[in-house]
Amino acid sequence: MTHPSRNARPASRARQFARSAPPALRAWCLAMSLASLAIGAGSAVAELPPETLTMATLAPADENRLYISDVAFRHMVDGRLHVVDGKQMKYLGLVPTGFGGQSLLSPDKRTIYVVSTFYPRLSRGERTDVVSLYDAGTLAYRSEIVIPPRHAQSLNYRGIIATSADGRFLYVQNATPATSVSIVDLKENKLASEVQTPGCWGILASAASSQRFHSLCSDGAMLTVTHDTNGQPAGQKRSARMFDPQEDPVFLHAERIGNTLYFVSFNGNVYTADLSGEAPSFGKPWPIVDTADTRGGWKPGGYQLFALHAATQRLYVGMHPKSREGSHKTPAAEIWTIDLASRKRVARAPGQNALALTITQGARPTLYALDAIKAGVVALDPAARLKPVARLDNVTENAVQVEAHQ
Repeated sequence: MTHPSRNARPASRARQFARSAPPALRAWCLAMSLASLAIGAGSAVAELPPETLTMATLAPADENRLYISDVAFRHMVDGRLHVVDGKQMKYLGLVPTGFGGQSLLSPDKRTIYVVSTFYPRLSRGERTDVVSLYDAGTLAYRSEIVIPPRHAQSLNYRGIIATSADGRFLYVQNATPATSVSIVDLKENKLASEVQTPGCWGILASAASSQRFHSLCSDGAMLTVTHDTNGQPAGQKRSARMFDPQEDPVFLHAERIGNTLYFVSFNGNVYTADLSGEAPSFGKPWPIVDTADTRGGWKPGGYQLFALHAATQRLYVGMHPKSREGSHKTPAAEIWTIDLASRKRVARAPGQNALALTITQGARPTLYALDAIKAGVVALDPAARLKPVARLDNVTENAVQVEAHQ
């Protein structure tokens, strides 16, 4: 007797198989069918003409070009410096910063310095620390200088690396965890010296001298380090105490007008340090919070938490309410505008979840904020009570520093 399926047409046999085959076998057959379709589609795509890769030329940078440092927590060996046109909110490109990378624009705006750590097996092997030099106009790599494998593998803060006023030397903060500073001669492309700075952290370069920098110390004092024209140590001196580290510690971040640095404390007080002389001199601190603010628990918060526009003498500070011990890195609930002349708050605006702030220094400035929630950057107009005028989201992974090309 002939089995009915032997005389059935192919389509009928396929339907009968689909009804009687085990589920696993049916799934396998479906996968093979999809694979065949994919191969066919791939053949069709392969017939398209090959794409020609091109390289775009960046427009000349202005003060609205932004450099956003991204530590990239999920793959920290692959940090990035994102370059964004803040006026058009257009992504321009990126510069690789390796592990624990710190970036800085040279005083003449022509070079981007990146201090990084590299391991031959990404997470192991002999450590090498280098200063990489990139062309700020094209973002192209130029050269590197090997430095001692001790540079601080920290989050991105202004003051972890700095240049001398004339651009001759690059100062690099070290931590082993003992603290020291490497002085790199950018003219000779080599390490000049290393200076021990026990108990002090951060580099505050002097605008008055290219042979001097300062550092904040754990007891609230400031250390002044001098070197000669070849970068060799020439002495150091500790100042009187600028702040009380137990009662009112200051953030490392500082803003500058001429030779005067401005600091903000955890409790919302403004401190100043005049660095025009061989030894710093300190002004009397004053508060940006009043009695009502104190009752509401308002305090500064963030990483690069304030910005200063020199011409208008306006300070912009990220603030959060209901503060507590350890809340000093909280994104801004509000941004307060403080007039330095009157020492009064003149405006308050939504905080944009800001972890970092920077402002252009032109006649009509733009305040830029890094939004910690939307991983982007937002442009705010100080002339319109910090009204948002543009934004670009999903730019970064873990960014806490933004600098403008100025």
